[in-house]
Amino acid sequence: MREPNPGIVRAATVLGVQVQAIPVHGPEGLEPFFAAVRTARVDAIVFPNIAWTGPHEERIAAAALKSRVPAIGTWRSFAKSSGLLSYGPNPSQHWPRLASQVDKILKGATAGDLPVEQPTKFELVINMKTAKTLDITIPQSLLLRADEVIP
Repeated sequence: MREPNPGIVRAATVLGVQVQAIPVHGPEGLEPFFAAVRTARVDAIVFPNIAWTGPHEERIAAAALKSRVPAIGTWRSFAKSSGLLSYGPNPSQHWPRLASQVDKILKGATAGDLPVEQPTKFELVINMKTAKTLDITIPQSLLLRADEVIP
């Protein structure tokens, strides 16, 4: 079994939360993944931003909701697809930076010489319809910090 992300484990330890890594290898593994989630009776799932998940956000969010498991994703679209919430960079802010990097490479710059750029703004989006369906109360303090609350 794959080990959980060390950063997530550190944060979970501070919060007194136990982390369990349940591997899923591509969209064909979603049904076995959610079966394992139900069997393990997990309290919530976090879907990372990896290459194959983006095109399957709707399917992942719907399966999590059907399994009655709160799901957290990276992109705003995950929360809009019935995920409980999303937290991650705003793609509309980093695409122009990516285009700038590509432009430099096409003009002859060596990719290894370009600085690594990190996002500077992260968005929190909360789906209240999903919260209500899962009978979850979102703390007012979190709602106030959200960039968007989907009714």
